[in-house]
Amino acid sequence: MSSQTITLSLPEAVFHRAQVTAHAAKRTVEDVLTATLAAALPDVIDAPPEIQEDLARMTLLDDKALWEIARRDMPTDQQARLATLAAIQSQRQLNDAEVAELDDLRQEYGLTTLRKARAFALLSMRSGQLLLAEN
Repeated sequence: MSSQTITLSLPEAVFHRAQVTAHAAKRTVEDVLTATLAAALPDVIDAPPEIQEDLARMTLLDDKALWEIARRDMPTDQQARLATLAAIQSQRQLNDAEVAELDDLRQEYGLTTLRKARAFALLSMRSGQLLLAEN
């Protein structure tokens, strides 16, 4: 793996936290900062293209905005329609319009879930707590 060298100005408090962590882990400050950046910056290449930018932007959101995303659910009417179509599908074959609608609703559910998971991951990392275990 190739690497890039950069010069980075850090606030004294951030640098101190990196030093303390490096000392405790018996690693260099550079190793700690590299690992921190790797964990904080999402690798979105495997995510669906329509959500890659959203996931990347979330890294820079404040905690309040992340909590809003983490608590957001698919709209109730869409959840109900998804459940209805799934129930109908277990009873009979769906027509083309129903199949397309079910696919769209499943996709939206998946995208909502990805956003929530990323928000919880970022909040957990920032707080040092396992937030998904509580919610």
